[in-house]
Amino acid sequence: MKAIVPVEMIEKKILLIRGEKVMLDANLAELYEVETKMLVRAVKRNADRFPSDFMFQLDKEEFENLRFQFGTSKLWGGRRYPPYVFTEQGVAMLSSVLNSKRAIQVNIAIMRAFVKLREMLATNKDLARKIHEMEKKYDSQFKVVFDAIHQLMTPPEPKHKRIGFL
Repeated sequence: MKAIVPVEMIEKKILLIRGEKVMLDANLAELYEVETKMLVRAVKRNADRFPSDFMFQLDKEEFENLRFQFGTSKLWGGRRYPPYVFTEQGVAMLSSVLNSKRAIQVNIAIMRAFVKLREMLATNKDLARKIHEMEKKYDSQFKVVFDAIHQLMTPPEPKHKRIGFL
């Protein structure tokens, strides 16, 4: 059965904030095909279902960092208040609040994306542990090989675009 939303699209919308993998309310609303304010309103009507480890609102500094990262305007368009973010458990709880066929299908796709992300992280940790064990066993002649492997496993530094005319 084909997913209603591609897992790759969902993976791009998962952010790391406060050490948690989360999704923004606006991104979830887009996936569910509802307005953000309607999603937030439904959540607020069911606030007892969303403890702080399921959902939280970004503070002003986090909101500014996010705005800077995505380049949204303060003056025209964009948000006026910090967004709510939902952890994996919060996203799962949304299916009980947003009771539509699309919400259920989107939730299934999102849960699969979170599971895939968790598997990738576990695989990477396992690989790093195995390489570290191999480094202990083999002498310095393999040091160059291990250094190259470590470089490949390290995520690249984000490239900053220059602003202005060249």
